Amino acid sequence: MTTGDDPVRLAVLGSGNGSNFQALADAMADGRLKARAVCVLSNVPDAFILERARRLGIPAEYIDPSPFKTKLDGPAEARVLDRLRHYGAELVALAGFMMIVKARLLAAYPGRIVNIHPSLLPRYPGLHAWRQALDDGATESGCTVHIVDAGTDTGPILLQRMVPVLAGDTAETLHARIQAQEHEAYPEALRRVIDALPRSRPDGAGRS
Repeated sequence: MTTGDDPVRLAVLGSGNGSNFQALADAMADGRLKARAVCVLSNVPDAFILERARRLGIPAEYIDPSPFKTKLDGPAEARVLDRLRHYGAELVALAGFMMIVKARLLAAYPGRIVNIHPSLLPRYPGLHAWRQALDDGATESGCTVHIVDAGTDTGPILLQRMVPVLAGDTAETLHARIQAQEHEAYPEALRRVIDALPRSRPDGAGRS
């Protein structure tokens, strides 16, 4: 059994480069985040987030997302749940995970799935939020860490960081400044979640 003194067993789901996962890994390594990454799962076989995990000695697995491309449902959802339970995950962090989490996973980890989004929600949910902000003429943007619910970027907000939109900004320059804030905000928000987390495994997940 886990106790309050044990690091929380954290699973990370991602689809891309994994810079936010790296920020979490760095925070775990230097003691800022009392967690241990037990696995990294990706719906993209060559996603660099998997390579980052392997370099750190963390189990890293590709999960076939079929039959869907944008939602984690059906057999793919069952495969993810199986691996989370296998590794005993207590908390799930989405780090650039480009699939919508569905009901079974939400039910297995109620209030224990966290996401980071590159805008000041509720403004600009969905894809390419930094580009949405530029196209809209916004004067500020930022990032939001929130609990995942059944909507798209609609769950309870844990923490936000603001960045100004500067004259001459491109999608790339704005996104880079937002990411710099993400890398600070995500470990801080997860630390708050962990501090408030009851230490019983969700849905019988994992091994003691």
